[in-house]
Amino acid sequence: MRGLVARAFAAGVLLTLAPPPFGWWPLAIAGAAVLVLAVDGQPVRTRAVLAAATGIGFLAPGLWWMHEFTLPGYVLAVLFESALLGVGIVAGRGPVALPAAIVLAEALRASWPWGGVPVPTIAQSQVGGPLVEAARLGGELLVCALVVVAGVAAAEAWRRRWMAAAGVAAVVVSVTALGAVAPRGSAVGSLAVDAVQGGGDRGTRAIRTDDDVVFERHVRASDGIDPAADLVLWPENVVHVNEDVALTPEGRTLSALAADHSVTLVAGVVIGGQAEGDPGVFVNLAVAWDPDGEVLGRYEKNTRVPFGEFIPFRSLVERLGDVSAVPRDARVGHGPGFFTTPAGDLGVVISWEVFFADRARDAISSGGEVLLVPTNAASFSTAQMPALELGAARLRAIETGRWVVQAAPTGFTAFITPRGAVVRQSDLGARQVLHGVIERRRGTTLYTRLGDGPFVVGAAFVLAASLARDRSRANASKKSR
Repeated sequence: MRGLVARAFAAGVLLTLAPPPFGWWPLAIAGAAVLVLAVDGQPVRTRAVLAAATGIGFLAPGLWWMHEFTLPGYVLAVLFESALLGVGIVAGRGPVALPAAIVLAEALRASWPWGGVPVPTIAQSQVGGPLVEAARLGGELLVCALVVVAGVAAAEAWRRRWMAAAGVAAVVVSVTALGAVAPRGSAVGSLAVDAVQGGGDRGTRAIRTDDDVVFERHVRASDGIDPAADLVLWPENVVHVNEDVALTPEGRTLSALAADHSVTLVAGVVIGGQAEGDPGVFVNLAVAWDPDGEVLGRYEKNTRVPFGEFIPFRSLVERLGDVSAVPRDARVGHGPGFFTTPAGDLGVVISWEVFFADRARDAISSGGEVLLVPTNAASFSTAQMPALELGAARLRAIETGRWVVQAAPTGFTAFITPRGAVVRQSDLGARQVLHGVIERRRGTTLYTRLGDGPFVVGAAFVLAASLARDRSRANASKKSR
């Protein structure tokens, strides 16, 4: 039993080494293969133990970024998320059922608890590998399925079942090839974009940060804006005010910046809840100014970071540890992130939302020709979260067929092509302005049109059919005795 548990734990560790910041994507397939070999043919109780070992091996390191907000929250998250993944591993008995069950577990992780914690995911392990091409067809869930199916093929090869291994591998190759040639929209024009990174120390907390200093860093960095720029993107929450931003000195500075450079400007703004009528919350926005310096509109972040922007079970967690880093919860916004501007129709997802494919789909389905990601990973002292976030942005680019421009106060700021390639990337902590000419694109991918629904239904059908078949075989076996 100890050997099985060690193998299951090793499978989880291999899975966690595959996503960014490590990015060793073949290890995810190896991890899936080790998992298949460990759990195959085991009784339910043994599978449950092995599933827990795999979940801990994958998510204890994978969620390490969360401990920088609250250690009790990190422990709760690891337990919850490991349990969700573990249920999928236990339910998926057999080489057909296991991929379907894990897909359903990953779909659940993306929506519950706390609005979902889809980071890290099995699909994110493939941003540097060929299987990611399937995201254009079926998003993260299809990529996840391919990783596990590829693991089944590798396990069959390990057992020297060559025909079975070849047949399963052929399915993986065929779906990946279809994704590579699937429609991804088309270019309708170009856009000169500058993404501003003010720089500064990393591993800092908002409650211990001088907001004026952060704002001034970005004002000074904006001296490097290209005169030919059409659009300037500032990061998330680098503008902190206590009333409508247009009425504040910071707002007037941003208005003048847009007008002086004759650009559309999108910047991340945090407004104290008192100004919005609720002193117990704060409001996280992306605000757009036109080239005349007038406010075009605002988008309020829909999806909040658990234990980062709000504290689940606050009354319990604050008894177990320090939650002073998150003294107030963020308010939940509504509607798609979308601006019609002189620079073009802009889709927007704010920071944490980049991990949620439905937020990007909403922005692009509303007419977004590019996808902007104002974000802030300055709270994290390691490169884990900035790298994971950049990996998620690459997935969103492939899924939507759009260029993605990301701006962060201390990095990573980046430009990403519709094929998921990073063509410009900042250094962590540096003050930089990245310049790029990108395509404005229209048209949809299959995933943009369909979303996750068909793949969730399909996985549920496969799992139900597999369970029904196993039950039928068990009943037939009893009758024959």
